[in-house]
Amino acid sequence: MNIETNIDTKIETKKIHIFDTTLRDGEQAPGGTLNLEDKIRIALQLEKLGVDVMEPGFPVSSPGEFEAVRQISRLVQSVEICGFARAIKGDIDAAVQATQDAAKRRLHLFISSSDIHLDFQLRKSREQVIEMARSMVSYGRQFVDRLEFSLMDASRSGEEFVMQLVEAVIAEGATIINMPDTMGYALPHEYGQLFARVRQQARGADKVEFSTHCHNDLGLAVANSLAAVQNGATQVEVTINGVGERAGNCSLEELAMVIDTRKASLNMETGIRPEEIYASSRMVSRAMHMPISFNKPVVGRNAFQHESGIHQDGLLKNRNTYEIMDPEQMGIPRKMIILGKHSGRHAIRHRVEQLGFKVDDAQMEELYVRFKEKADGQKIVTDDELIRLVGTTVNVATETYSLVDVQVVTSSERSRVASATVKNGATGANATYSAIGRGPIEALIGCIKQGIGFPVEFVDLELHSISTGEAAGGEAEVTVEAFGRSYVGNAMDEDILIAVAHAYMAACNQAAREAKAEGRWAEGGASAIEKADRRMWT
Repeated sequence: MNIETNIDTKIETKKIHIFDTTLRDGEQAPGGTLNLEDKIRIALQLEKLGVDVMEPGFPVSSPGEFEAVRQISRLVQSVEICGFARAIKGDIDAAVQATQDAAKRRLHLFISSSDIHLDFQLRKSREQVIEMARSMVSYGRQFVDRLEFSLMDASRSGEEFVMQLVEAVIAEGATIINMPDTMGYALPHEYGQLFARVRQQARGADKVEFSTHCHNDLGLAVANSLAAVQNGATQVEVTINGVGERAGNCSLEELAMVIDTRKASLNMETGIRPEEIYASSRMVSRAMHMPISFNKPVVGRNAFQHESGIHQDGLLKNRNTYEIMDPEQMGIPRKMIILGKHSGRHAIRHRVEQLGFKVDDAQMEELYVRFKEKADGQKIVTDDELIRLVGTTVNVATETYSLVDVQVVTSSERSRVASATVKNGATGANATYSAIGRGPIEALIGCIKQGIGFPVEFVDLELHSISTGEAAGGEAEVTVEAFGRSYVGNAMDEDILIAVAHAYMAACNQAAREAKAEGRWAEGGASAIEKADRRMWT
């Protein structure tokens, strides 16, 4: 056990090692298959995130898996690489060969231990399973110094047999014992007791490390993992976003932030770098084409957003009133206020000022009435709509650029064609632009870019349905980069392409307003049109 002493409080802080299996167990999520390039990209990000151990795949399962494990073993040198294998000689040989170039490596063997698995899957007796485990651990130890052994479905296996199997593999040289809650069935107190008793009673248990691997079928994966570490486990096996079989695995970001947020009570710490959490989450979500639930803890869209007027008022006075974590610490863009029908005057005024506008008290009351009328008819009021409301209220042009008209022609066989008419708020002049693209959004953004007076990079797009049926509309959130900074705009429309266009324009207008306010407009504003090469925008 790696124990570090906290000099200030004289309390021992236990280091919890993070074993990431996103690229192996996580990839087993239906529809979550990754190609080689995705695996390598995610592996390098996991290294930046600060995981201690990485399981890049199941080498014997396919030539592609073998190659992925082999390449990651060569590229990722600061993280211990784990070769996964059944308690079968051929699996072990493949895992050993695939990880042979790793700077630090271990072998991870597993075998089922519950009666239901033995009777209906392995069709072997307990005695036969113990013999298989003994012989394969002995065989594997010829190749590696560190060997982890997992008792699949340990939480449903019965304490007596778990004890026998653990003692058998320790005797043959296993150095890490993993007792998974494979079906997500255990309750935290039951699972914690299993670790406590095995560590206290199994022969040789004091000479090995213990690991936990929990699934989330009953929503208890994080709670059970914590119960295990509170009863002596020093390693937790996790995945980014909790992806994995069925309801998934223990979520890395949730576990890491529980320990970080409650470290004084838990006396634990991990090596995870919080600032890399959000980037890691987004990368895995996109690579696996698995959207993150809005209410997902830590990384979900709503995790740090607030619509209630009471909450918004408290947050604006002191963030700690309604937030126990700092999203910016995890690389999450700060968007704590979502404006809807529950929002109050304080929040509305705050957002209006963030967008670069000033309204007096009388104008604020008029804006508040208009806002409530708008909000009652839809879920949220977007920045794009709020800016228009402000313009109507103060009777001035609020946008540097605005869309007058958009048209998109799509085809199953040919390039998509779009045209857009953009109004310049400063001159009042309209100009129409056109572009083609592989998809309608690429074509649409390509022509709007031509009407913006500074270089803008389209960074990210999120699309969400806001109703059901054939008339379903969409909400778009677009992130752009301009003047070396990121800006986010959102919009809703019955036509999802129009929503994307308005969200993009809202983000560009944010960039323009900020550049003007800070005196940077001349560097990248209207004068840049005459100097810049338009090809860089299209």
